[in-house]
Amino acid sequence: MPENRQSEPASADIGLGGRVVLVTGGARGVGAGIVRVLDSLGAVPVICGRTEPTDGDGFDFHSCDVRDSDAVASMMAAIVERHGRLDGAVNNAGGSPFALAADASDNFARKIVELNLMAPLIVARAAHAVMAGQPGGGAIVNVSSVSGHRPSPGTSAYGAAKAGLDNLTASLAVEWAPAVRLNSVVCGPVETELSHLHYGDADGVAAVGKTIPMGRLAAPVDVGNAVAFLLSPLAAYITGSTLTVHGGGEKPAFLDAGNAENRV
Repeated sequence: MPENRQSEPASADIGLGGRVVLVTGGARGVGAGIVRVLDSLGAVPVICGRTEPTDGDGFDFHSCDVRDSDAVASMMAAIVERHGRLDGAVNNAGGSPFALAADASDNFARKIVELNLMAPLIVARAAHAVMAGQPGGGAIVNVSSVSGHRPSPGTSAYGAAKAGLDNLTASLAVEWAPAVRLNSVVCGPVETELSHLHYGDADGVAAVGKTIPMGRLAAPVDVGNAVAFLLSPLAAYITGSTLTVHGGGEKPAFLDAGNAENRV
């Protein structure tokens, strides 16, 4: 195992103590990692998702379809009623199964775009309505993907939606400054309980990790640390930005394809 792996969230004071933060899709995978980090830093995580967490942590949970603006508005009202404010929101819910564009239906593509682009806009607008009217404003972080910045065969609608999400982030940051900051975390491959659906067994995950300069896939905590930074006062002057968390990216294929003696 590479020595650069951090499996447990760090505990530090970066100004998130007591701050109420909504995390969509926070019951498992990357979202659960984000929640763990926020909790370790003293924030008050609020989880939104289709399934309630089973680990017994007792976080405030809301079952909500984030594609439904009325449902999201009701959830926001419930959060404010219980906690009195909303300091941060993390648009993490998303994803896509593998499907070649020529074989996928129009409805399939539409649902992928709705979940990965429209839903973050709906949640962001509802969060802004709360944050803009409270002292101190708030911060929103959109969880994006390297699929939006390179070809994404088999998940083309997902990649296009994530590209749109990063542009949306930059645009809303301009519209909503200075009260509300928006940034996106552009993730590379992350090892979760669903990694086998994309990479196969443990050997497949390890093989993918070897293609990444850091020697492994990201852990959910790695993404959580980046999200926490962008939500915190440490990032008070950062808005409209993308923070790439991909372990150095992908080694260009042409470096292995050639036969020159002096290669990286």
